[in-house]
Parts: sequence; structure tokens; C-alpha cells
Amino acid sequence: MIHVDAVTRRFGTTLAVDGVSFSIGAGEVVGFLGENGAGKSTVLRMLATYLVPDAGTIRIAGFDTRRESLAARAHLGYLPEHNPLFDGMRVDRFLAFAGGAHGLTGAELEGRARWVIERCSLGEVLTQPIRACSKGFRQRIGLAAALIHDPPVLLLDEPTHGLDPLQVAAFRKFVRELARDRAILFSSHILAEVTTISDRILLISKGRLVLDRRVAELEGECRVAGATLEEHILSAVRAATGAGAGR
Repeated sequence: MIHVDAVTRRFGTTLAVDGVSFSIGAGEVVGFLGENGAGKSTVLRMLATYLVPDAGTIRIAGFDTRRESLAARAHLGYLPEHNPLFDGMRVDRFLAFAGGAHGLTGAELEGRARWVIERCSLGEVLTQPIRACSKGFRQRIGLAAALIHDPPVLLLDEPTHGLDPLQVAAFRKFVRELARDRAILFSSHILAEVTTISDRILLISKGRLVLDRRVAELEGECRVAGATLEEHILSAVRAATGAGAGR
């Protein structure tokens, strides 16, 4: 579903992403970790076709994001960290607009809108303008818009930002349900959240992918080493970047 092969991206003289490669198949939830400035958001924006790689290739559901960007976009849903919404629109009309932008009309649009409204628990705010909605509801509105066309690939950037603990728990369950026939990549700064939801972890540091491992394998290694998962991951970062060398 998601195939990234030797992707590089520069901004002027700054090498933001350096030869990153990974694949995510249907049924997988993959957590994406990295410190601020590591290149995580740049990778997500290239996957979403907002940015074009300087080198390498990205395929979404088999479509090359450089040569077939419209087809790639039709097969993905993207919830960015800073969720852009039309504040003056009512929630129901915004969802209809989002569905229409993906070519949905008539009964198909109505059916998909009902599904996302129910699954994202938006019934009580449907007739409100988006500007009147809380941060938690705004995040759920963005997720509903990302899902309304039933994409096989889902990109989520800090998706639980603004949600209360009960909403976070419900979101985790929802993601696992969505993953039955989708490839899901989501980024978070919260390691515990990533390990709770994910099958695998990708870790990027200084533009390079330094870890691509299954969570179960990492947890098994931690038990043997008597270390926490956070300690294990930090150790991998240090080893990959040479941090602490000579000390």
C-alpha cells in the first residue's frame, strides 16, 4: 500500500530526508517517531503529495506520487498536525464538501457521511459552525474528512492532539478497526501511544531512518536486556547517529 524507496529531500542546502526506504502493507498500523526537525513531517508531506522528492520514489496503492499524484491522492486520507478546516462552514456542509472533492455524490456521499459522522461521534455538532467546535471536535472533524472517501491508505500526524483521555482510548480502538483492510502510518511524540496502537515502529533521526522494527520484537529485547522500551529506542538513536561517541 505504501512503498518508499531511497527518498531524499533538500530545502536549499539542508538535507531534510536522506535516502529513506520502507513499506507498509494493508492491515498494518505503523508508528512514526522522531525528534523535532528529524524529517518526520517532511516524509509525511511527501507521502501526501504536498511535497515532491528530490530523489527516490513513493507509491501509494501502486501509484507513483510524482507521475500519478491525482490517483495517489484519491487513495489516501491525510490528517495533518495542524488540521486545516473552513471555520465558517457548518460541520455537515464541510463533510459534504470534503466528500464532493473526492468525487462522491448522491446516495454514495450520503452513506459515507453517515458512516464518518457515526464513527467519529459528530452528531451533536453537525449544524454548528466549525469555529464553535472544541479542539477535540475539530480533530474528529478532520479525521472524518480524511476518511469520507474510504481510502486504503491513512496518514495521521499527531492525531490525538486535543483529545481527552476517553477520546484517546476510543481513537486507539477505532484505528485498530480501520487497519483491518488499510495501511496506516501515524506520527506521535508520545512513545506509549505509538507502542499501544502500532504493529511496527519507524524511527527517523537527522533525516535518516534508524529503526524499523516490530513492537513485539522490541519488547522482547527489552525484557531480556532489563531496559525500558524508551531506553532501547534512545540507544538505537545514539548508535545510529554517533551521539555520545568518545565520551
